[in-house]
Amino acid sequence: MAGFRPGHGRSPTGARPVSDRSTAGPRPGFGPPGPGHSGARPGYRGPVISVQRADDRYTGGDEAAGILSRHAFSFSSFYDPDNLRFGAILACNEERLAPGAGFDEHPHSHTEIVTWVVEGELTHRDSAGHATVVRAGDVQHLSSAAGVRHVERNDGDIPLTFLQMWLEPIEPGGEPSYTTVPGIADSTPYALPEAGAMLHVRRLAAGERTAVPDAARAYVHVIDGEVRLDGETLGPGDAARITGAVGLELVAEVPAQVLVWELSG
Repeated sequence: MAGFRPGHGRSPTGARPVSDRSTAGPRPGFGPPGPGHSGARPGYRGPVISVQRADDRYTGGDEAAGILSRHAFSFSSFYDPDNLRFGAILACNEERLAPGAGFDEHPHSHTEIVTWVVEGELTHRDSAGHATVVRAGDVQHLSSAAGVRHVERNDGDIPLTFLQMWLEPIEPGGEPSYTTVPGIADSTPYALPEAGAMLHVRRLAAGERTAVPDAARAYVHVIDGEVRLDGETLGPGDAARITGAVGLELVAEVPAQVLVWELSG
């Protein structure tokens, strides 16, 4: 979807403006922790948890161009002053591209961009000379630093779904860099020291538990399946913003795949 912040740009092929929702009020689906502590370990003390349901995300994109975008935070023409960021996370966009659809060359700067492909293949080309195909289960990291331009497309024969997360670096500037980690394992978190963050991938069997990092902040996004978090069931596309958790756990109600950001501030 066309999205612009200072120093950022993205233009989908054939995109048209979306409606202005700058007057949007409080987002439904955000509230205090749910009742009970069925997902807690011994030593747990209550965190602040805000749950955002998949259907509460702002929907953008361009249907005619084969692009559907769903935004967790203020983005492009959607502006909510109470929903600008969470810690270092500036954006968490679920993108669905039909075969042949994509985002033409556009600039980024002073942003750490991490992409998780859910289904299909993402073709990436950038002005630093990188050209890759990112597949389901791969982590892609583009550090835009002082400035870089790139293209993102679905050149495959099946629909492409990916989650793209933008984080603010601790120090702006520097030289752009690009990394991909094919088929990242659950036991290998992806460190992003540039933003004081760590990405954990969790693939859980039904009934399996996994700890939410004891960190200043944690951001949980469910890719598929269902997990229980502090009395709340989260399904595909649901997310939780957690502040000050100690001893908190996710419990898979069915087989599930979850991304968890551990944020230092």
